[in-house]
Amino acid sequence: MQTTIAPPPVGNARVTATSGSPGIPVYIYATVFASFCVITGLIWDICWHLSIGRDGLLSPPHLVIYLGALVSGLFSGYEILRKTFWGNNIEKSFSVKIWGFFYSSLGSLFCVWGALSMLTSAPFDDWWHNTYGLDVTILSPPHTVLILGIIGIQFGAMISVIAIKNQAAYLVGTNTGQNKKRDQILFWLFALSAGFLLTIWYTLISEELGRMQSHRSSYYVFASAGFPILLMAVGKSVKHRWATTAVAGVYTLLMLATLWIIPLFPAEPKLGPILNHIDHYQGFQFPLLLIIPAVITDLLRNRYAYLNDWKLTPILAIAFLIAFFVVQWNFGGFLMESPYARNWFFGSHYWYFGNSPDWQYRYKFGPWMLESTPELLKGLGVAVIASLISTRVGLAWGNWMHKIQR
Repeated sequence: MQTTIAPPPVGNARVTATSGSPGIPVYIYATVFASFCVITGLIWDICWHLSIGRDGLLSPPHLVIYLGALVSGLFSGYEILRKTFWGNNIEKSFSVKIWGFFYSSLGSLFCVWGALSMLTSAPFDDWWHNTYGLDVTILSPPHTVLILGIIGIQFGAMISVIAIKNQAAYLVGTNTGQNKKRDQILFWLFALSAGFLLTIWYTLISEELGRMQSHRSSYYVFASAGFPILLMAVGKSVKHRWATTAVAGVYTLLMLATLWIIPLFPAEPKLGPILNHIDHYQGFQFPLLLIIPAVITDLLRNRYAYLNDWKLTPILAIAFLIAFFVVQWNFGGFLMESPYARNWFFGSHYWYFGNSPDWQYRYKFGPWMLESTPELLKGLGVAVIASLISTRVGLAWGNWMHKIQR
């Protein structure tokens, strides 16, 4: 397969795209919707495990996840076949050629691969549960296959939007007003798709980022390694002053919505031992305050836009770590210890049905959850290095995505 990210050879020709809303292909909306389905279904599935326990192949959260996989696979697959058999030469020039025959956008390829991976994981996961019982970690082998598929769909949705956005220079709109409206719609589709990707990114490492770990340096090492790479990439991939903030905002709103809505519904444990007797869903987690370092990142990258990426890296990396450490250290302590956090808004009172509700460290830091000052400083030094590497890779990744036109 050959992938070209340079401008397609369309010469002086201009293209009018197949439209769903001004000049935006319908499959773009479908892939973003699919990305939304798979992440909300996954969060619901986590809450299901916290509240009910054993699930089946066709449990409601799984059906929502499968819906996302089917929508992504069908719409993206149809787009590949449409371009291959009925697309004109100009449309094909905006595509990559695979196996010497099929024409597709890069995003559609990721979406189809992600859908196939997700649907393959379903019977694998059911067999795993029947053989080994309930998962004790998020990243069990079948869940790893599932999450890789979800990332494929979400990344495919994001770069599909970027490609359409970058093709604007080759597309003819009816007037300036429609072009501006189209660009705004594409930006928010990008923010949604990237925000859903950030949410699954967080879910992958959420076991290391619970409130109980918020006063350990490992919490900040994982965050510094995991988040700047994506946040810096989305800031670079599209030209918008508040791109990083918008993406972090989507993550925050999605996490809050699921935290506030899912526990409204009744649920009871169906797998022993049951130590915490509940009658409603237990929520997942209050979102990390990534919106704060995201705002600071946008301010700094706009203020120092004239610097090259190597000079910009230490500014953004250190600013991210300082901002994240200050807000999350204090907020993590609030979530862990304050009685004002034990309500529907913050959700600190939610508790797995298999854990004793009277555990003495449920609402306070245990000795193993804390570090001495030298240990903390040493760990934060590692976090600085992780943030520098993650930031630099993220900027390079964003530069690559900014050039995608196929």
